[in-house]
Amino acid sequence: MSTCEDGVVARAVAATDADEATAAAAETELYRRFAPRVRLFGLKHLPDRSAADDLAQQVMLVVITRLRAGEVREPDQIGSFVLGTSRMMVAGQRRGERRRAAIVARFEPFDEATETSNDLALDSRRLAPCLAALRERERTIVLMTYYADRSATEIAAALGTTAGAVRVSRHRALASIRDCIEAPRAS
Repeated sequence: MSTCEDGVVARAVAATDADEATAAAAETELYRRFAPRVRLFGLKHLPDRSAADDLAQQVMLVVITRLRAGEVREPDQIGSFVLGTSRMMVAGQRRGERRRAAIVARFEPFDEATETSNDLALDSRRLAPCLAALRERERTIVLMTYYADRSATEIAAALGTTAGAVRVSRHRALASIRDCIEAPRAS
C-alpha cells in the first residue's frame, strides 16, 4: 500500500466493507504519510515540539474518524483535507490561548481587589499559596465566581465550555483550597 496514491489509501480507510487488517493497514499508511507533515506544520505554527506532536495526533485522529464516517467528500484530495484540519486546529488553539490570557489578565490581580472586614478577616498568607497551587483553569473559575461574581453560565461562555463543567471544576477547586488551608502549617 506504500506505493498507492493518497486518495487510494484514503478510500481504503473509508471503506466500510474492508476487513479489520486491511483497514488497520490503510490507517497506518495514512498516518505514516501525513503525521510527519502535520508535525512540521505544527513546528512552524506552535510554540514547542510537544504541541506539534499533539497536533499531529489530534489531526490524524480527526481525519481517520471523518474518513470512517464517510464525511470526506473528496478522498483524492485528502492532503488538502489534512492541511485544512491542521490549520483549523491551530487557529482554535490560538483562539483558546488568547481567550485564557485575556481572562487571566483581567482577573489576576485578585489580591488587590477587595478589602476584607475585620470580622471576616482572611488569612491571605495561607490562601494565596493554595490559590497558586490550583491549575490555571480552576483558579480562573474560582476568581471569576467570587471576584467577578459571575454565574456558571457566564463563566462557561467565557471559557468555551459547559456550565456543568464549570460547576464540577469549581467544586474540585474549592475542595483543594479547603484541604490546603486546613493542612497543618509548618512553623
